[in-house]
Amino acid sequence: MSKKFDTLLGLERTEEQKNDRQFVTALARGLEVLRAFEPSDGPLGNQELAERTGLPKPTVSRITHTLTTLGYLDYIPRLSRYAIAPAVLSLGHSCVTSAGMKTVARPHMQDLAEYADATVALGARDRLSMIYLDVARGSRTVAFSLDPGARIPLYNTAMGAAFLSVLPTKERDFLMDAIAKSVGSEWSTIKRRLESAFRSLDETGFCLFSGTYERAMNGLGSAIVQSNGTVSAFSCSVPAFQHSHERLLEDLGPRLVTMCNQIKGDLPRLT
Repeated sequence: MSKKFDTLLGLERTEEQKNDRQFVTALARGLEVLRAFEPSDGPLGNQELAERTGLPKPTVSRITHTLTTLGYLDYIPRLSRYAIAPAVLSLGHSCVTSAGMKTVARPHMQDLAEYADATVALGARDRLSMIYLDVARGSRTVAFSLDPGARIPLYNTAMGAAFLSVLPTKERDFLMDAIAKSVGSEWSTIKRRLESAFRSLDETGFCLFSGTYERAMNGLGSAIVQSNGTVSAFSCSVPAFQHSHERLLEDLGPRLVTMCNQIKGDLPRLT
């Protein structure tokens, strides 16, 4: 088993987890192959998938054959490559809509996006990344490239900091340790930024990251915890030239918090 697969993309397993008899390695490998497809990708071949997952090419070939048979991948004969099939998209759609979050959040997100000429996004954690589940843009919003399905760093974005801030201490500490191992010498700077964001979130309910992920963009982040413990994080992103820091801190940040409170208040109606 390759080191890359064994560490599960940066989240190292403990010895107890490695010896877990309930862990189905074949299933994990199949899911890793599906995860290897990025939103910007075209079709991928077995060799590319093997390189991305760290799995042997013969293993990947068996997995892609199985996933194609089950309808999760489409095989393109003239290219000898595979593409994500609609069955995978339906699984993601079920995840987003099962608790009513997307249905409840969308109108509130759109209202804030229109008010601020901003991009407002809903996200959830995917290992050491946040994955966009939904995106709302104002009618006059300056073009912003990220769409649903895009991944951003957990540790270098307002959305990621907001997500981390509301986790139980044990889970947050585990992820902070994983981030430290992932970023190496950059950790001291990243840790200070996150701790500053946590303080802001404790005091105001939101945090501001200025040009840390995209230099030309400023992002506000906040998060809510649903009654079942599920964490949903939100961001409000605008070009750096568009709004002053004073407006971000005194107007848009509080409005983002209000939006989150409204969404959380509406959720019980659908549960």
